[in-house]
Amino acid sequence: MKSEREKMLSGELYLPYGEELTAARQRARALTRAFNSTTEDELARRTEILQELFGKTGANVFIEPTFQCDYGTQIELGDGVYMNFGCVILDCAKVTIGNGVLFAPNVHLYTASHPLDAAQRRAGWETAHPITIGDNVWIGGGSIVLPGVTIGENTVVGAGSVVTQDLPANVIAVGNPCRVIRENPPQQQEVQE
Repeated sequence: MKSEREKMLSGELYLPYGEELTAARQRARALTRAFNSTTEDELARRTEILQELFGKTGANVFIEPTFQCDYGTQIELGDGVYMNFGCVILDCAKVTIGNGVLFAPNVHLYTASHPLDAAQRRAGWETAHPITIGDNVWIGGGSIVLPGVTIGENTVVGAGSVVTQDLPANVIAVGNPCRVIRENPPQQQEVQE
C-alpha cells in the first residue's frame, strides 16, 4: 500500500494531512522562517538553509526573503538562479528550475491541484503535477505557473501572466491565459579580446 507521500509524488489523489506530510511541511516552515529572518550580512547562513531545504541547490543561487514553499525537498535549482522578493513554490510534486533562471517579485509556482468534484475537495483530496523550467528563463513579476507546466529554455514570461499550458523554448509569452506573442531567438554574444 502506498503512503500519502508516494501517492502525492506519483500524481495520484492523496490526503495531505497525515503525520508524514504534516511533519515534512512543518520542517519546511521552520527552515523558511529561519531563512526569511536572515539579513544581508548572513549570506553564508542563507545558503546553508537553502541547501538543507531543497532537494538540489546549484552554485550561485540567490533568493530574496521572503520565500515560501510546501516541502522544499521536491525543488531542484540549477546554477545562477535568482528569485526576487515574495516568491512561492508549492512543491507537492517535483519542481525543476534550470540554470540562469530569473524570477521577478511575487512569482508563484503551483504543483498542487484539487479535484473538480466538490465532494472530493470537501473530503480533503489533492493531486500534484510537476513543473519544469528550462535554462535561462525569465518570469516576470506576479506571474503564476500552474501544475504540470513545462517552460522551454530562453523563454520570457511577461509580468502578471498565468501559465496554464507548456511554453516552447525561445519565445516571449504573456497574458491570462499566457500565450506566445513572438519568438525570442537566443542571442550570440561577441567575445571581446
